[in-house]
Amino acid sequence: MSAAPSASVPRDPGLPFAIGERPVLVSHALCPYVQRAVIVLAEKGVDWQRVDIDLSNKPAWFTALSPTGQTPMLLLREGDAVLPLFESAVICDYLDETRAPALHPAAPLARARHRAWGEFASAMLNGIWQLYTAREEAGFLAARDTLRQRCERLESELARRAGGPWFGGAAFSVVDAAFGPVWRYFEVIDPIADTTLCERLPQLQQWRAALAQRPSVRQAVAPDYPGRLREFFARQGGWLGQRVAAAALG
Repeated sequence: MSAAPSASVPRDPGLPFAIGERPVLVSHALCPYVQRAVIVLAEKGVDWQRVDIDLSNKPAWFTALSPTGQTPMLLLREGDAVLPLFESAVICDYLDETRAPALHPAAPLARARHRAWGEFASAMLNGIWQLYTAREEAGFLAARDTLRQRCERLESELARRAGGPWFGGAAFSVVDAAFGPVWRYFEVIDPIADTTLCERLPQLQQWRAALAQRPSVRQAVAPDYPGRLREFFARQGGWLGQRVAAAALG
């Protein structure tokens, strides 16, 4: 993460921080979509600033700038104007088009397929939401089974790659950045309620292990992320959160 901006950079009206040449990523500490953008920024060596907000108490400047009210939002200066980019896929594509090295494949069809698999990662994040909000164990298991089916589809796709540990083979891509946050959830969930999602899926296991070791992926969250995520699960009041609470009581 980059340091605080220079005091010589003028502040923008209504913003509690300055925006100069460096982009500002408006973030939430637990948001998996923020992690995608952070990973891509790191892979490209961009000098940037992070501003975290509380999504349960959104600041007025954020709601004024963000059409969706969601994170991430990338703020960029263009002349005297500050322009917001929203939606993580759009932010990652913009960064890939404007900053080297390219993370998407050069060929149009391969690039389109990568973008499609990025959407598949979003579908898996939706499935994870169903997992941790399920009120009963049966709902948790049903969400797990749906995620397992998606993992099996991923295993088939990964079997097509050649020459490297990443989604497309030798080169780390935006798809890898999209899935890094997916697997990070299970670093916290599995010790509480083992989902066995990757059991007997060797390609997926290898890919997940490689992503866990990638510096950009590891450093996309703060050291206190696992504890904060467990607390978040507990606040949801679902079956998984009940197990978190029970474990905390010993």
